[in-house]
Amino acid sequence: MWVKICANTNLEDAQLAGEAGADAIGFVFAESVRRVTPAQVRAIASKLPLELEKIGVFVDATLEEIAATVEECSLTGVQLHTTNDPALASRLREHFSGRRPIRILKVLHYGGDLDAQVRSAQSDSAIDGILVDSRTATLVGGTGRKFDWEAASGSFRDAGSHLCMIVAGGLNPDNVGEAIRTLRPWGVDVASGVEAAQGKKDPAKVKAFVENARIAASKAKLEVAVEA
Repeated sequence: MWVKICANTNLEDAQLAGEAGADAIGFVFAESVRRVTPAQVRAIASKLPLELEKIGVFVDATLEEIAATVEECSLTGVQLHTTNDPALASRLREHFSGRRPIRILKVLHYGGDLDAQVRSAQSDSAIDGILVDSRTATLVGGTGRKFDWEAASGSFRDAGSHLCMIVAGGLNPDNVGEAIRTLRPWGVDVASGVEAAQGKKDPAKVKAFVENARIAASKAKLEVAVEA
């Protein structure tokens, strides 16, 4: 189970996520109360373990903006929200070919057309994974609201083995196990659900989230083995 602790704003929180056993941390470079600058993230990333993935979150950013930030901050991946360029993932893959491997995640928003969105994403070989999130009229991510996991479970099952399906939106230490049992995702992503205050993580919540996700994933594997 891949675990990402997103919307980090300081070194202490980023280190906490790594020490708790998270696989990846996220930094928001888009309009947000948790927005950080490349200069801030460069200083943070230089003090983190190399094996800890560092994902940049971008909303309608250009290839040039994303590429410059990846290079400056030594990011290992990008999370693309609401891009107006349908070829952006492919262009990014080509840009970084031969330079550094990066993980490219495309964000889809839960809705009645989720199946169609997933099918469309399946045709883009540049994408490594899909992150399904909730949205509101004003927020394209980081809403802190869960979507209908039961209704979305079919889309997660039918995504295909080549796409890593990640669930986000409204997760916290208390419900991450339910999300994993229902959706059987490849990964989970949390931001506000492990905060003590806006932009500041709660150490106990971060540790509990990672631990509960691992436990639920292990149980899900056992259930699959029994069913087989």
